[in-house]
Amino acid sequence: MTIGLVGLGLIGGSMAKAYAAEGHTVLAYDQNSTIAGFAMLDGTVKGPLDEDTIGSCDLIFLAIPPEAAIHWLRENAGRIAGTTLVMDLCGTKRVVCHAAFPLAAQFGFTFVGGHPMAGYHKSGYKYAKSTLFKGQPMVLVPPQGFDMGLLDRVKTLLEPAGFGKLSVTTAEEHDRMIAFTSQMCHVVSNAYIKSPTARMHRGFSAGSYKDLTRVAWLNADMWAELMLENQDFMLSEMDVLLENLQKYRTALANNDFDGLRDLLQEGKVIKEEVDGR
Repeated sequence: MTIGLVGLGLIGGSMAKAYAAEGHTVLAYDQNSTIAGFAMLDGTVKGPLDEDTIGSCDLIFLAIPPEAAIHWLRENAGRIAGTTLVMDLCGTKRVVCHAAFPLAAQFGFTFVGGHPMAGYHKSGYKYAKSTLFKGQPMVLVPPQGFDMGLLDRVKTLLEPAGFGKLSVTTAEEHDRMIAFTSQMCHVVSNAYIKSPTARMHRGFSAGSYKDLTRVAWLNADMWAELMLENQDFMLSEMDVLLENLQKYRTALANNDFDGLRDLLQEGKVIKEEVDGR
């Protein structure tokens, strides 16, 4: 296969390396020409993804932020072959899919929204690896009228990445869930580390601190865009969190042992129910 990659950050770079490792031809574009050049030097990328080569791709991944992905599609939709499947790898789906599905219908190619449930707290091509997606979930947002034939085609095209499970959903449901499972985690981690105590923690922290603060190390521009695009679901989840935090604060302020114990036990039970003991 010939694979096109737009964006060679952690996700795009890992996709490029995964497909190259399986012997596929990878063409790529990155706004940083130095990164694109390095990816060619290390053998991952065989050549540029440009107006002359876009039409040769069997699969094109858009591994850039949503607005940039939409802009690229609008600029290049007329160059994409009818046999090509285009998939974005963005962290939100409503904005991209709303723009991309009509473009695909107009120009005759296939677009499927995609979100690999894998990552790392450090970004950039230097941290990309071919095994990043091995065994990890992949969420797909198909166009209206999605059929099993298209699902089989997507499965085949994604095989080199090594995903463990493919889930199919709508753009709306994806964004609702991702506000809770990803975006709120980044907000909580990022806000938590702003305590003045953070600068004095060495020697007093272990696994709990590391687990909670890992994703505070983020790409601020990218996450700000994603969160604002998912503003409605983010605000809803944030209101729930603030309401719950206030309950813990009230129990502490009132020296309410029974109330605090019950709140902690309730959270423990819910964790056991949703994730297993």
